[in-house]
Amino acid sequence: MDLSSLIRDIPDWPKEGIVFKDITPLLASPEGFHAAIEKLASEYADAGITKVMGAEARGFIFGGALAYRLGAGFVPARKPGKLPWQTTAVTYELEYGTDSLEVHSDSFGEGDVVLIVDDVLATGGTAAAKAKLVTETGARVAGFAFLIELDFLEGRAKLPADVPIISLIHIV
Repeated sequence: MDLSSLIRDIPDWPKEGIVFKDITPLLASPEGFHAAIEKLASEYADAGITKVMGAEARGFIFGGALAYRLGAGFVPARKPGKLPWQTTAVTYELEYGTDSLEVHSDSFGEGDVVLIVDDVLATGGTAAAKAKLVTETGARVAGFAFLIELDFLEGRAKLPADVPIISLIHIV
């Protein structure tokens, strides 16, 4: 199945000059969503994944489905102040400013093998921050899984070179 045919381009959104990659047609397609999850899961089926981490909001969609498919737990990475328990946070650079993500402090343990999931790999800042949250707990990042990678932004360069990165659709 050609998953890229289920991605809709929205020009000049959220601001002029940006072509937004709308994944909602893929999510609405039972065959497309199933194919995306199965392709990503097959890449990590033998990696011993114990936890899958996804950041709000679209990372929850793919992360939850992949965790279920891989028989792993799911860890939500959230914006500050959204989690009700003790948290571990990381602050990272954006194009114009900074942002932060948090997980519950007991989300990962030293034996955990973690798959980091999101819908898009763009500049790599958010994915690198998620990797830092994982490794600071003593857990190991086994890989990154993305539906779309915007190759022209070179976000892959910000991620650990020794960790597998799987992207189903590449935009050059």
